[in-house]
Amino acid sequence: MTASARTDLPVIVIGAGPAGLAAAAHLVDRGIEPLVLEAGPAAGTAVRAWSHVRLFSRWGEIVDPAAEKLLAPTGWARPDPAAYPSGGDWVERYLQPLADVLGERVRYDATVTGVSRTGRDRLVDADREAQPFVVHFAAADGSEARVFARAVIDASGTWSTPGPAGGSGLAALGERGAADRITYRVPDLADPAVRARYADKRTAVIGSGASAFTALAHLADLARDEPGTRALWILRRGISGSTFGGGDADQLPARGALGLAAKAAVDGGYADAVTGFRTDTIERDGDGRLVLIGEDGRRLDPVDEVIVLTGLRPDLSFLNELRLGLDERLEAPTALAPLIDPNQHSCGTVYPHGVKELSHPEKDVYLVGMKSYGRAPTFLALTGYEQVRSIAAHLAGDREAAERVELTLPETGVCGGAGLFDRPEATEETGGGCCAAPAVLPVGAPAPARASGGC
Repeated sequence: MTASARTDLPVIVIGAGPAGLAAAAHLVDRGIEPLVLEAGPAAGTAVRAWSHVRLFSRWGEIVDPAAEKLLAPTGWARPDPAAYPSGGDWVERYLQPLADVLGERVRYDATVTGVSRTGRDRLVDADREAQPFVVHFAAADGSEARVFARAVIDASGTWSTPGPAGGSGLAALGERGAADRITYRVPDLADPAVRARYADKRTAVIGSGASAFTALAHLADLARDEPGTRALWILRRGISGSTFGGGDADQLPARGALGLAAKAAVDGGYADAVTGFRTDTIERDGDGRLVLIGEDGRRLDPVDEVIVLTGLRPDLSFLNELRLGLDERLEAPTALAPLIDPNQHSCGTVYPHGVKELSHPEKDVYLVGMKSYGRAPTFLALTGYEQVRSIAAHLAGDREAAERVELTLPETGVCGGAGLFDRPEATEETGGGCCAAPAVLPVGAPAPARASGGC
C-alpha cells in the first residue's frame, strides 16, 4: 500500500468514553477521519456504570475544547463550569451529545478482539511500518468484521478489569466462590434494591483511594438512617496524615473534601479501620457470612458484604500482535511510567505529557486515557484531553503543536498508590503513607461534615 493510500484510511479509536470521543474531535478538527469502535450500546458505557457517583472535577475541567467546538453549532449549552456533575450528568449532557455529533464516525456494539499490522504478526520485521493496521471486532450478534487504519488510538480504559481483594495481586483464595457477596464497584445506595443489600449489614471496604473514600462516605450516610449499618475499612498500609489526601490544600476542593468525608466516617464511629492487612483467604462461616484472613494469619470478624476497590488494570490481550513498549510494573508506556509511578508520585506531581511519552516501538499506535496509566491511580480527565490533542497534532504533521504542553494540572490529591506507601517502615516524614498501627483503629477527633465529591 502506498503512503498516500494509507493516509486515506481512518484512524481507529477504541472506546467512546471521554478520551476516545475527545480524540475523535481533535482528529476531525485536524481534517483526519476517525472511526470510533465502542463495545457498548451507547457512548460512555463505563461512565454509565458509575452514573450515581459525583465527580471531584468541575464541568470546566471535563469538557474538551475541540469537542466543545464540534458541539457549539448544534446549540449545545455548556453546563456551569463551576458545577460538579455526576457520571450520569457527564454522559447525558456531554458524552452522548458529542457522540451524536460525530454520527456515523461512532460504531456501537463493536468489541475489538485484535489489532495487528496487515499481513504481519508481531514476529515479522519485513516492510512492517508500510502496512496499515487491521482491527478485528465482534458485533453484539457475534458476527465478526475488520477495518483497516492508518493509526490506532486505544482509549478503551480499564473499567472492565478491576483489581482483586487478594493482597498479592491475585484473587484471594475463596474470592471467586464468594462472588455473590462481593462487588468491585461503588454501590448505588439510592437504588432501593442495592440499599437493602447493605442496610443493617456489616460491610468491608478494601482500598485506599477515591473510590474507597466514596464508598465509606455513602455507607456512613446509610448508617445515619439505618443504625445497624457498619463499615470495616481495610487498608494494606497504615494511617497517617497523608491517608486522607490533600484535604483543604487540594486544588480540586471536592477531591480534598472526599478524603475528609472518609475521615469523618471513621471519626463518627460509622467505620473501623483495619490497617496493615493484606487479604489472603476469604471463607464462609456457618451463616454464610464472609471471614477475611490476612497473610499474617489474622482473622477478621465476619462481614455480610465486601466492596473491593483496589484499583483497575489494563486489558492488553487484544493488542498482543503489536510491539508495545510497556513498563514491566505499571503496564504503562515506557517513557510515561517514570512520570506517573505511584512509588514516587501522587496526583500533584504528575506532569502533562503527549505523543513523545505515549509512543511505542510500533509506530502510530497509542494507549490514551486511563489505559495509558496502566495500574497507576493518578489519572485525571484533563490529562487524557492533552494526550489526544498532542497525538492528533502529530498525526496531522504539526510537530510544534504536538510537542507543546497546553495543560497545568491541579496539585495534591487522594491518589497515593501502592509501592512506597506499602512499606511498613515508611512514615509521613520519609514520604510514605504508613505508620505502625493496631489492627482496629478509630481515628482522631471529629472531622468536617461530608461535602459533595466523587471519584
